[in-house]
Amino acid sequence: MRETDFVSGFARGLKVIEAFGEMHQRLSITDAAKLTGLDRAAVRRSLLTLSELGYADYDGKFFTLTPKTLRLGHAYLAATPLPAILQPHLDLLSEKAGQSASASVLDGTEILYIARASQRRVMSINLTPGSRLPAYCASMGRVLLAGLAEADARAVLARSAIRANTPWTITDPDRLLAELRRVRAQGYAVIDQELELGLRSIAVPVENDRGQRICALNIGAPAAHASADEMIVQFLPLLEETQAALRMVLR
Repeated sequence: MRETDFVSGFARGLKVIEAFGEMHQRLSITDAAKLTGLDRAAVRRSLLTLSELGYADYDGKFFTLTPKTLRLGHAYLAATPLPAILQPHLDLLSEKAGQSASASVLDGTEILYIARASQRRVMSINLTPGSRLPAYCASMGRVLLAGLAEADARAVLARSAIRANTPWTITDPDRLLAELRRVRAQGYAVIDQELELGLRSIAVPVENDRGQRICALNIGAPAAHASADEMIVQFLPLLEETQAALRMVLR
């Protein structure tokens, strides 16, 4: 790509859209500038353009996204059959486990949820398709990072905003790389309250019939319901069963 091919105004607009989320549903120009790191003038133009096009509402001080923005995400969902293929398998997995089950793909330094079957809310935030979590401390993130070459995984970690979410979060890059090697060798990842206190999860990779890693599956449960070892005993066989079934249909 040539430098002249890059549309910086379009890039800034997308960055402003991404600033909105469950914790930032209403943003002023100042708020959006702080979240994006862009100057106020650029943010103002982007927000007013979104408002003019119907992607945002503006009350004179705060901007909120409108349902029209769902068209952007729907374009991805409509263009790939993966979420539709995964959903019935996730529903069955969640029913058997009695816990929530999810699927995600790696998107930069984050995982992007593309399908979910929820038994109960296990995190303080409400996870739905389109939700994002940092890859370094999520079970599905660890599985997907473990599928990369070590140099690529190291580069992703270098770009990640690594912080201690809890006292148990691994933040040292070398320890994280060692954990990724372990995940790669054993074929699954367990997160024990690294992302949020009171939450444990276990994940496996999903491959197609040619062995290409497509996404990751996980089961999340309250820490009071199962220890880390019990997560492996109770849920890994169910995940591996789903993993095998999906490999037969992902061609």
